Amino acid sequence: MKLLTIAVPCYNSEAYMRKCIESLLVGGEDVEILIVDDGSTKDRTPQIADEYAEKYPTIVRTIHQENKGHGGAVNTGIANATGLYFKVVDSDDWVDAESYKKILKTLDAIIRGPETVDVLFSNYVYEKEGARKKRVMRYIYNFPQDKVFGWEEMKRLGPSHYVLMHSIIYRTALLRESGLELPEHTFYVDNLYAFIPFPLVRSMYYLNVNFYRYYIGRADQSVNEAVMIGRMDQQLLVNNAMIEYMGRQKGLKGRQREFMIHSLAIIMTVSSIMLIRSGTEDSLEKKRQLWEYLKQQDLRTFLKIRWGITGAAMNLPGKGGRKLSEYGYKLAQKVYGFN
Repeated sequence: MKLLTIAVPCYNSEAYMRKCIESLLVGGEDVEILIVDDGSTKDRTPQIADEYAEKYPTIVRTIHQENKGHGGAVNTGIANATGLYFKVVDSDDWVDAESYKKILKTLDAIIRGPETVDVLFSNYVYEKEGARKKRVMRYIYNFPQDKVFGWEEMKRLGPSHYVLMHSIIYRTALLRESGLELPEHTFYVDNLYAFIPFPLVRSMYYLNVNFYRYYIGRADQSVNEAVMIGRMDQQLLVNNAMIEYMGRQKGLKGRQREFMIHSLAIIMTVSSIMLIRSGTEDSLEKKRQLWEYLKQQDLRTFLKIRWGITGAAMNLPGKGGRKLSEYGYKLAQKVYGFN
């Protein structure tokens, strides 16, 4: 059995997938690389995927499927994984070799030790095109380092710190036990990936290494602001799914509940600022409906988020309040280098 399965969703990825896959091959025989060709038709993605599978038959497997979107490709990866742990690396991203080796060494030590680890966290780097300084998302003040820890040992995440898919390596069995099935043909489902399994998580590990390199710079990327505004219905679909899921989690307490609320608050903030930036009356009405939906589904969580820092910032009254919200967003964008 492999130590780690890495799923690589590919859709017309010819221009950049080789860099991604070559970075993953550094893991050698400890790793299973699942290239999920998600119905590519416009370039040589299927042929390149098969080329790697033929060249590295004990490491690389290729799965060709009809187009199901990013979520459908991740679902296929989870269903077909043979590794004890599981990670998603998007085909336009890559990983750092030295950090990769440390992660594999740590996972090997974990499976040979007395304690099970449900999630391993590591850092990710915003590889923003043209940026001289790369923003690194670290958790050195939030998670204990180089040890197995539980929820009670975590510190609260701040407004600028959040856990994305890029931070996470799940224990495969836990991921399957969570029943995670991402919506097909929908963008932004990585937010569900970094949310739904966490009520089952009991044990964690944090390595302070800059493992995942998150590329930002293509005009057609889903995180591009103009693209996000154009796909707000999909963003809201994911946001509402998170609200509904949170409303069903009645037994969460302490830091675990705080973690879930924090994750939801970040997505509420993203949805709200994109709707404000859209600038239409229809968008402002959708923003009002979003917050009302949270209130209806989970009043306790609504009160916590609405009157927190980010919730208050996204709901300042009037046109002037919206301008202040946008100013705060632009400042954060400049400092942290996202979008």
